[in-house]
Amino acid sequence: MNESYSASYAAAGVDITAGYKAVELMKAHVARTMTAGMAENIGGFGGLFELDTAGMSHPCLVSGTDGVGTKIRIAQLLDRHDTIGIDCVAMCVNDVICCGAKPLFFLDYIACGKNVPEKIAAIVSGVAEGCVQAGAALVGGETAEHPGMMGEDDYDLAGFTVGAVDRDRVVDKNRTAPGDVLIALPSTGVHSNGFSLVRRVFNVERANLRAPIGALDGRGLGEVLLTPTRIYVKPVLALLEQVEVHGISHITGGGFYENIPRSIPDGLGAKIEKAALQTPVIFGFIARSGSIPERDMYNTFNMGVGMSITVPKEQADRALAVLRESGENAYLIGEIVRGEEKVVIC
Repeated sequence: MNESYSASYAAAGVDITAGYKAVELMKAHVARTMTAGMAENIGGFGGLFELDTAGMSHPCLVSGTDGVGTKIRIAQLLDRHDTIGIDCVAMCVNDVICCGAKPLFFLDYIACGKNVPEKIAAIVSGVAEGCVQAGAALVGGETAEHPGMMGEDDYDLAGFTVGAVDRDRVVDKNRTAPGDVLIALPSTGVHSNGFSLVRRVFNVERANLRAPIGALDGRGLGEVLLTPTRIYVKPVLALLEQVEVHGISHITGGGFYENIPRSIPDGLGAKIEKAALQTPVIFGFIARSGSIPERDMYNTFNMGVGMSITVPKEQADRALAVLRESGENAYLIGEIVRGEEKVVIC
């Protein structure tokens, strides 16, 4: 039992004993993420991880960091905190896999107005679930109380991941050529981007987020919006083992027009068939409710494509088969063409 306690600090709004309880409650969740390289050290001053570089001639570390953004407000309004951590992990690991790197470990940072141990443990349970889905170890984190700066019910969540890849196997967009095809990995919905716009469109502070909505197949708006970001690590790693991949884009803030060009070299662009896209109903509902132009929708949201992958045309069938074997309903959405316009949706 930790006997550390400061009455003066508690009077200022920080209960350090609540922090100790939160750590105890989250240990079971962290244990789920144990991988071969992880050394148990939760509660210590650093996260330990033993790097195994076997089979790599020139190992490179790839890092990524991100937060969940204002999607957290939906979790707060619904008082449901066990999924938002999946989003946090996804936003980081889905980025590093675009380089071809396997995520090794993850750390989280939670800032809150008041440390309610059960709430913090629920948040970390989602982080742990995301790490399990990504095959990464949760090696540590930090929870900080910010009384006077944040309301008692407020919190923010961010994360950091490190992955590894052999330098010779880094996904190289410069291998992309005209005629290559683009494969879509479907999203689960809005994922974790564009929520400042979503919150304004639906005035979520006053909306009944639990009321069933016919346009959303009878689900509540809050339920649909809180759906966790899909984690694509394991399917993409399987694909990289069997197919020549020329580019990978994680479709986050900025939508198609900002993210797809990041995996395409100068002089080439992506021609995407709008009719091929499998777009969840939530996006049409957002567009209609907010009178949002189509261009803005594709420049803000993923529109149902959580990740796009570029492969040679002759390997497209094999790529689709590998991804589907890994549980992804992958499908073709377009091709690479010559031109200075990076993304054409037609």
